[in-house]
Amino acid sequence: MNQGLFMLIFFVGVITLLLLDLGVFHKDDHVVSFKEALMWTGIWVALAAAFGIFIFFGGELIHGVHTQEQLIAIDQLHGHDLAFDWSKPLDYNIKLYRHAMAMEYFTGYLVEESLSIDNIFVMIMIFLGFGVEKKYYHRVLFYGILGAIVLRFTFIFAAGALIQRFHWILFLFGAFLVYTGVKMFVKRNQKESVDVEHHPVVKFLSKRKLATSSFHGHDFFAKIDGRWLCTPLFVVLMIIEFSDIIFAFDSIPAIFSITQDQYIVFFSNIFAILGLRSLFFMLESVMDKFAYLKIGLSVLLTFIGVKMLLPLVEIKIDTFVSMIVIIGILLLSVVLSLLFPPKAKTA
Repeated sequence: MNQGLFMLIFFVGVITLLLLDLGVFHKDDHVVSFKEALMWTGIWVALAAAFGIFIFFGGELIHGVHTQEQLIAIDQLHGHDLAFDWSKPLDYNIKLYRHAMAMEYFTGYLVEESLSIDNIFVMIMIFLGFGVEKKYYHRVLFYGILGAIVLRFTFIFAAGALIQRFHWILFLFGAFLVYTGVKMFVKRNQKESVDVEHHPVVKFLSKRKLATSSFHGHDFFAKIDGRWLCTPLFVVLMIIEFSDIIFAFDSIPAIFSITQDQYIVFFSNIFAILGLRSLFFMLESVMDKFAYLKIGLSVLLTFIGVKMLLPLVEIKIDTFVSMIVIIGILLLSVVLSLLFPPKAKTA
């Protein structure tokens, strides 16, 4: 099996899961309850974990590695720098390689899922700003994910190709993440908001009179006076896609700090995105309880940025150590939020 065939099988699997999701389990528009969101979050996390287990036991199939020469070439290409022992059988070294891939995948997935929480804040504000009924949230997020998959694929493999040719780009990513982390910390107490009226998408469609101001159920387009116009639900979809592009500038460089294997970056991204909808519904009503999560995410981004810059002084942080630090930062921010909730401000 080669990389192209594996990606084709992966895409078919993802599209099948999405069609089952919308066409069978969420065929009718309804408000997703916390219990339902919790169940679906568990399902998507289980699927992500199952794929990680597959990598652990058969990760070499992704790149079609079957010989010593192929293993050395792919290791050098993706910057694993594994300490192979050629005094032992090839299977031993392939096992070492696939275990490293699995660790990178799980760490990347954890980073992407964590940073997705910040994107949920923005999505909530978009829905509230346009007055979207809650029963239509899932439909908008579903089609938003389809667009996100295409955008992430393009962004990840383009960035991966650039990194393989110009390795110093990783240091630019690192500096950008440190800047983003510090900026997030400084603005941690500012309330999230979306300027609906002056958003570029809204201004573009309004100026050309391509949108209507009234909702038409769950439809993205409506025929009015003989013309097909975008409904506010489609405008919301476009703004969510726009915000995902901005969000990707933080999250994708963060995962490239874990691995330079575009396939591992892509797989961890996609499984995190697939679970984002259910995570949105699960956290939607309890986001205000995690007051220190913003600080945790800012520290997380800064740590990852510093990790990408450390090779400049010949220091490298192991992937396993990175995963422990990331888990520690997230757990600490959640525990502190629950134990020491900020006091309500008096009028």
